[in-house]
Order: sequence, then structure tokens, then C-alpha cells
Amino acid sequence: MHDLKWSESEKKQARVAFNACLQAELAEMVNTFKSRAAAATSADEVWAIEEFLTQKRREIDGKYDYRYSQLIIVFGRLVREGRLRGEELQGFSADKQSFILRIASL
Repeated sequence: MHDLKWSESEKKQARVAFNACLQAELAEMVNTFKSRAAAATSADEVWAIEEFLTQKRREIDGKYDYRYSQLIIVFGRLVREGRLRGEELQGFSADKQSFILRIASL
């Protein structure tokens, strides 16, 4: 799986899908932060927001790895989480689609 070759068109499609998922997840995190910050009334709530942001940063940094050797795993996870739809994989080779969907099903 790590030895899969990515065509130029697959690389372009992968970048678009990767960036779209990342930006959507970052937007969700920003919206959550804004609502929690607006509702905060104590220092404890502010510290809880800080903990939330730290946790989300670790999660997002760990999830979104654009190395080609990791993209199959990243996309499988994004499909499993509902952030990437199967039809968005149509431009990838059949073997890549199969690996991604197999990982998504775990």
C-alpha cells in the first residue's frame, strides 16, 4: 500500500479533497470555539476551551498527513468519519479506492 504510485491527476484530486476536508474540519473547530468562548463566564470555562483547542490541534495535526504514503489511510479515516464521500474517490485508481474503502470499514 505504501508503494502505490500516484498519477498527476490523482495528486491534484487528492490535494483538493485533502484541503477541502481539512478546511471544513477547521471551520467546525472555529465555530465551536466561538460559541464556547461567547458562552464562557468563568476562568474554568476558559481553561476548558484552551484544553479543547489543544486537543483539537493534536487530533487534526495527527490526522491530516499529506505524505503520499499516508494518504490512503488518511482518506480511509475521512470516509469513515463522513468527511469524504465515496464518490469523491472516483478519480483514483481502483486499487486506491479499494484500499481506502477497506480502511474506512475498519
